[in-house]
Amino acid sequence: MTIDGPLTPPNILNLPEYRVLQVDDTGPDYHIRAETILPPTTCNHCGATSLVGYGHREQLIHDLPIHGKRVGINIDTRRYRCKDCRKTFYESLPAVDEKRRMTTRLVNWLGEHSARRTFAQLAEETGVSNMTVKAVFVDHSAKLSAALKIETPQFMGIDEIHLIRRPRAVFTNTKDCLVIEMLDNRDKKSVVRYLSGLPDRERIRCVTIDMWRPYRDAVREVLPDADVVVDKFHVLKMANAALDQMRKNVGAAMTARQRRTLMKDRKLLLMRPKDLRPEAALMLSGWLRNLPELEAAYNAKETFYGVYEAENRADAKQMFNEWEDDLSGSLKQVYNPLIKAWLNWQNEILAFFDWRLTNACTESLNNLIRIANRMGRGYSFEVLRARMLLTNHAGHRKRKMYMRPKQDDTQSMTQFFALPSMQAGAEEVSEGVDISTLLRLVEDGLL
Repeated sequence: MTIDGPLTPPNILNLPEYRVLQVDDTGPDYHIRAETILPPTTCNHCGATSLVGYGHREQLIHDLPIHGKRVGINIDTRRYRCKDCRKTFYESLPAVDEKRRMTTRLVNWLGEHSARRTFAQLAEETGVSNMTVKAVFVDHSAKLSAALKIETPQFMGIDEIHLIRRPRAVFTNTKDCLVIEMLDNRDKKSVVRYLSGLPDRERIRCVTIDMWRPYRDAVREVLPDADVVVDKFHVLKMANAALDQMRKNVGAAMTARQRRTLMKDRKLLLMRPKDLRPEAALMLSGWLRNLPELEAAYNAKETFYGVYEAENRADAKQMFNEWEDDLSGSLKQVYNPLIKAWLNWQNEILAFFDWRLTNACTESLNNLIRIANRMGRGYSFEVLRARMLLTNHAGHRKRKMYMRPKQDDTQSMTQFFALPSMQAGAEEVSEGVDISTLLRLVEDGLL
């Protein structure tokens, strides 16, 4: 169906800079022919006003869907020649993005929706290519990143998540359980680059990490005054792994049926006694009474857990030494990886007793990222990062930061000691993304 002449709706585009000449309704699409209302009055090269027409060309510009249909605007773009400088130029197209053949409002719309919907869906809905949607997303994310200012925390956590076949570094404010950054890589070079670019990085007092040497080396290189703490849950995880290895060793001598039953009950071995229900505790005691090697490994695991209940690092070190001395034979063999890790990371492990900080909130974030990845059926890392950190989901905990002006000879004492509300240059900064907000969004299916 074609609509032209006096029946043409003058405002179908709602772009006052253009005159609609013709509208073709092809079913799934609107093909609209239009031209600019106001021609240029000065030369783009020299600014002279003596212009003459010098031909034209038709350009296809994509726009926002109308009535659920894709929109393509065929604009008759006029060409001019300047009588003064003899140069030619095409008229500028108002409300059209300079980098792409689409309206600025479509670019803004794609940028806002590209972090919530798949590129393929948006491409199908608007008639542009997947690569174009991705390019808009990259530019939109860069703009949001430049506008977002995150305050450097005093207590930082560094962990990683295995995502899209690669481990990615995740940074958090461990004290307040806030996400501050996600990196594409977790190697030393990437971590050093990020830490070096932090504003006021000297305010970082403690960094909690797992036992990944590049993290420790990067922190020591960039933050020499910050203490490094090995997350206690990564250490306790090694104790659980040792106990599980003993379960496998003991199970090797069992019948297939007994081995499968023991495997089903393996979670009972890893739980703390205080967390077991009466029936579960009874089932566990039955296994331990009949398997002395497993009982010894279980008791060793519980004794090691007790090390983290020490009041200070000196007591913890003594308790570990006593625990290690009590190990022997096959028991010491299965716990040997844990012993080596303790000896190699002793200073950082014992630093926990000075700060009592963990990366527990980082582990919660990792679970949320995995859920978001499953919901998106395989988003790229850039999209996942944008969904966690950049999308306007009100997850950022923001506050006003007032910069105290420097005193000079012309500044009065009244100005220098002005109250924050009286000071100019107040700046809004983010302390990070609240993980509890991300959890709520996941539960509501909005992330």
